[in-house]
Order: sequence, then C-alpha cells, then structure tokens
Amino acid sequence: MKKYLIGLFCLLPIAASANLREYSASVENSEWSLGDQTRLTCELKHPIPGYGMASFVTEASKQLNLEFVLDMLRLPNRYDTATVYSVPPKWMPGELQKTIGTMSLRKQYDGDLPSDSAWEMLTELEKGYYPTIYYQDWNNRYDSVAVALNSSNFDQSYFAFSQCVANLLPYSFEDIAYTVLSYKKNSVELTNYSKRRLDMIGDYLKEDIALELVLLDGYTDSYGGSWNNEQLSIRRANEIRDFFAAQGVDTTRIEVTGHGEKRHVSPNDNEISRAKNRRVIIQLAKL
Repeated sequence: MKKYLIGLFCLLPIAASANLREYSASVENSEWSLGDQTRLTCELKHPIPGYGMASFVTEASKQLNLEFVLDMLRLPNRYDTATVYSVPPKWMPGELQKTIGTMSLRKQYDGDLPSDSAWEMLTELEKGYYPTIYYQDWNNRYDSVAVALNSSNFDQSYFAFSQCVANLLPYSFEDIAYTVLSYKKNSVELTNYSKRRLDMIGDYLKEDIALELVLLDGYTDSYGGSWNNEQLSIRRANEIRDFFAAQGVDTTRIEVTGHGEKRHVSPNDNEISRAKNRRVIIQLAKL
C-alpha cells in the first residue's frame, strides 16, 4: 500500500517536523459498493483499511441532497477541524491539488460534510482524483493524519448510485406527514388534487410502512343534518384507514375519529367555503 501513498500525499501542506499517518486503500484493494438502494435512500460506500468507512448518502426530498459521512473506528476525543483536498494521483503529473472545504470534527461523532462539498468530492472522484481529509491527530500531538478515498474501481458503482438517485421520490416523510384531503359534496369521493396527494402517500408507504401512529380525523360541511354528517365523516376516514391497511400499515396503529360538522375551518355561507370543511386530516408519526 505504501508505494501508492507516497505519490498521493506528497503535495499536502505538512510541516517538516510532523509525522504523517496515512490511510487509503491501494489501487488493487479499492472497493466501492452500494448500501441502501430504495426510493427513499441511496448510499455509496468505500472501506478505508485500518480507519473505517466513507459513505455518500442522499435521501428522498423536494431538493436534491447529499451528505458525506466518515465512519471512524476511533472517534475524535475533542472538537477540531479537518481540511478536505482533492489530490491528483501520481499518474497525473503536473496536476495540482485543490481545496474542497473543511470538516468539523465533533467529540465522539463521525465526521460529515454538507451537500455542496459532498457533491464536489464525487465529481473529483469521477475525474480520477483522491479526495483526502487531513487533520492533526487528537491522540498524538506529534502526528498528522491523512485519509484518502481511492478513485480506482469507482465508475461502475457510481453509475448505479446515480441511477438510484434519479429514482428517489421527490418528497420526504415530512412533506406527507400532515396532509389535508378534500372531498366532493355529500360523498366519500376525493377531489382530483387529493387523489394525487393520497397516491403520493401510497408511493411512500410502498418503501416505508414503519409508522408508529396514524391519526385520521374526518369532517364535513354543515349541510345534511348533524347525525348524517358525523356518519359521513367516519366513512371518509374509514376509507383512508382501509387504504393504509392495504399498503401494509398495522391497523392497530391507526386511530379514526369522525367529527361531522364540528370544528369548521371556513364559513359555510358559500360553496367555496363549504368545500374547505369537507376534509380528512392525516397525521403520520414514526420513530
């Protein structure tokens, strides 16, 4: 492994008196693999022998996101800062290293980088560079540490990771955890917009049914008689309960309440206002 590391780290700004401990996979042993691959999470992993695991993780969201996580075998015992470089390997003579950013090292926590720096690391790996994290050792004041990601054998796993990212749901659990469904007059038929919202929830539950609690509260407008309205609100909520059960949610975790024409959110003096009162509120919670 050392013969590959000599060329890799010679450009780093290390004080002459410092001892450098170097961690990196060799070209022959460089491994990239996929971790989680769902429509909720994508993970690209790279073992660093003797040090730990480097991972790139992105999750379903309205905005594309990415986090780099450095899972260390020996966690920091103090707060510090590491510098992240993009270092050219020895087979790129004349190329210069570039600074990607800084990583906060928190006591007893893995290291991580935000989205912008994480994406930059991926693009540097794609070009054949070695993203390298450099810091003063927290266990030995005379040592510095350099941890490099080897770009060998990267392309195939990165392509599969990119395909996973392209297939992520364009929303997160937080985007659907509180949803208001609207209904057509005097019926259990959802409006077209609410049908699409319920389909979104269904697509999410196909990937993650681990809900701790589902609260369904049904409401009506004030037309049709109070008893009839209470029964209608219960039927509306029960249909949504049946939908969740069909997706695999444990019915013992679903609570249904029909409020009828109580707790209006809008006056009932015109059709537009009454339509706002015909609703089922979905509240989802998970550990």
